[in-house]
Amino acid sequence: MGDVMTTENTSTGAPTIHIYSTPTCHFCKLAKEFFTSHKIKYEEFDVSVDIEKRKEMMEKTGQLGVPVIEINGKIIIGFDEPTVVKMLSA
Repeated sequence: MGDVMTTENTSTGAPTIHIYSTPTCHFCKLAKEFFTSHKIKYEEFDVSVDIEKRKEMMEKTGQLGVPVIEINGKIIIGFDEPTVVKMLSA
């Protein structure tokens, strides 16, 4: 794993991260483990039960696949660690 730096984008200096996921999604678990292991806070939305967040995810991406990771307003569909690291380092 490469070095992970976070951009200061909120009043707390931490990036704003949302993960749209489901409990059975393997790549969702990998994404959450990545953020947790790097002590990066995120907010998770379980779109299998949260209909409003499912609609929000569909409006942002046009699809139902998970995970959808939003970092400071930018969307990643799926868990692509190099892309996540790049977005956190930007």
